[in-house]
Amino acid sequence: MATPQFKQLRHSYGFNDVAIVPGDVTINPDQTNIDFKIEDFTLSIPVIASAMDAVTDVNFAILMSQLGGLAVLNLEGLQTRYDNPQEILSRIAQAPDAEITPLLQKVYSQPIKENLIGQRIQAIKKSGAVCAVSVAPANTKRLAPIAAEAKADIFIVQSTVTSAQHISKSYRGLIFSELRKSITMPIIVGNCVSYSACLELMRTGISGVLVGVGPGAACTTREVLGVGVPQITATMDCAAAREEYQRESGRYVPIITDGGFRKGGDLCKALAAGADAVMIGSILAQAKEAPGLGYHWGMSHPHPALPRGPRIKLGTTGSLKQNLFGPASVTDGSQNLVGAVRTALGICGAPTIQEMHQAEMVVAPSITTEGKWWQLLHL
Repeated sequence: MATPQFKQLRHSYGFNDVAIVPGDVTINPDQTNIDFKIEDFTLSIPVIASAMDAVTDVNFAILMSQLGGLAVLNLEGLQTRYDNPQEILSRIAQAPDAEITPLLQKVYSQPIKENLIGQRIQAIKKSGAVCAVSVAPANTKRLAPIAAEAKADIFIVQSTVTSAQHISKSYRGLIFSELRKSITMPIIVGNCVSYSACLELMRTGISGVLVGVGPGAACTTREVLGVGVPQITATMDCAAAREEYQRESGRYVPIITDGGFRKGGDLCKALAAGADAVMIGSILAQAKEAPGLGYHWGMSHPHPALPRGPRIKLGTTGSLKQNLFGPASVTDGSQNLVGAVRTALGICGAPTIQEMHQAEMVVAPSITTEGKWWQLLHL
């Protein structure tokens, strides 16, 4: 008699597990359209800089917008806790490894100054840049009206895991359908990794969904909590939810794969798996204009018992423009990300990102090691 199984496990795939199959027809990369649309806003590149203090400040948000992308300002980070956040950023960069966790817990224990929220948003808007801001669900009802009054363009509700149905002691928790009616700007919500959670979020009327739990270079969610799904599988499952929601509603809600990117090929694989855009942290934190000064750290809450996540030293590899558009001065694929995306679309014969969703993919765990003996030997 066969022993019954309590649970059935399915295999899931990350960026290193898969490869994109070239198309039967190819097109010139410069003839591809890689626009990303979120309601009335259109970005000329499908790249969003993450809402992390080592990545996005006012100046970085302005520059990212000028280059065609989008950078998200964290309304619960150092930029809204300190009048002079540069001083705190310098302290974080200079702190010894043994002191970094208590330092991060200390600096993030300072209260958010609501007047700074309006100041930071207005500084971005004054330049003519698109202003996107991010808050955690717990502070959304308090901070959303402030962001709306300051004329932010895109509002993101973001946490490690976000669901449409949440049980808490609060009499009335955050209800996305009500939030949608209270502020007029597009609302992106995340993060999630499953078909069902993504579909339920879309049914609340939101404008976009962030996909990914724990893949970021500075995130320890998977180690500390043991939760998450590798990004290719998570993206494919959420893309399936997007297609189902479009069938039932007629409305297309884009998904944004968030985290885990190390090189241009990862961006291309995310798009082939169904993403409409990507959100990137560590690669962009290596830009000379990034506020982290060559360092990167997680943005989890300053829990007194759980660690915040490591501070990692990335160094500075080049300018933001170089990281996005080249010319590449490194060989690891972390520069000229947009060139990689356009080239992959051209090789697959996909004139747009939505057509790139139809590219064939294969399970290929040896895609980065096959025939690379000399490269691996000299790493």
